[in-house]
Amino acid sequence: MTPATAPPPPVPVADERLANISLASRVLRRPEIGALLAAIVVAIFFWTQSSLFLQLDGIANWTDVASTIGIPAVMVALLMIGGEFDLSAGVMTGTAGLTMGVLATEVGMNIWFAIVLTLIGATGIGFLNGYMVMKTKLPSFIVTLATFFILQGLNLGVTKVITDQVTVGGIDLAAGYSSANSIFGGSFGSHDFRITVLWWIAITILATWVLTRTRMGNWIYGVGGDANAARNVGVPVARVKVGLFMATSFVCALTGIMVALRLASTQAGQGVGEEFQYIIAAVVGGCVLTGGFGSAVGAALGATIIGMAFIGIQFSGWNTDWRFLFLGVILLVAVLVNNYIRKRAEGAR
Repeated sequence: MTPATAPPPPVPVADERLANISLASRVLRRPEIGALLAAIVVAIFFWTQSSLFLQLDGIANWTDVASTIGIPAVMVALLMIGGEFDLSAGVMTGTAGLTMGVLATEVGMNIWFAIVLTLIGATGIGFLNGYMVMKTKLPSFIVTLATFFILQGLNLGVTKVITDQVTVGGIDLAAGYSSANSIFGGSFGSHDFRITVLWWIAITILATWVLTRTRMGNWIYGVGGDANAARNVGVPVARVKVGLFMATSFVCALTGIMVALRLASTQAGQGVGEEFQYIIAAVVGGCVLTGGFGSAVGAALGATIIGMAFIGIQFSGWNTDWRFLFLGVILLVAVLVNNYIRKRAEGAR
């Protein structure tokens, strides 16, 4: 009798849905691909209008604008991926600058202590936004719109009561200003790149790591895609969303502190309306209004496009009043291109 031969090991079956998807299709499915292509086109266009645009001095100019938009835009993008909005993000930058300025100049606090208290207060406001959204089930659009008007009124009213004007100046005279400014509001390099550019890059890297390499990132995508399904599989939906609101307020306040330290003053109207620029940057970067899709890198690229547009128009010698028209066109075209690329990629092999 011949010994029985062992059966051959099972051959793993490849998932045909994944095996048939080409590299090009996988690249096109990335949420930031449309923003990357748009950024290249915008850069080339303004470079043809002014050779200074892509020189180091020119890059220092438009990255300065892009960074102060991009830092909040990255967190606004994460909040949008989680399925929520924060319309108070812009005015929060002004509130933070005013709070820090009043504490440092009128109360006499060390600037570092004022910064810490300001960030704690801003995070608390973010918690209230998230708590109200989760408890009342009201749309975050409504809750944060109310916060927007409350903060706008407080910024104007309280500032006028304390200083008898709508601005807070003399921040550079506060104790600890030099060290705080060197970290948050200064510049580096021979071409005067702003320190906010480094903060922008660092926050984008951190947010990308959270989204792509951590369980929290999966939760953010999950609660934005389908909150009920995420809750059914054990995702703490309320904690995730409240945490996103808190992080958004914290980062927006940090941006306001950076701007106030750089200028050594701030005014009651600071940041009003900038929340739309943050949302535009996130949408141009691939975020969808329904949540569950987008990336931090895409939001950073969206902010880059806005920064290039604002400074490029000046370098080209055009009337700066046209920049908001340009911004609206960019938003519309980017949304159409992103949708087209994504649909083609999803149907491609």
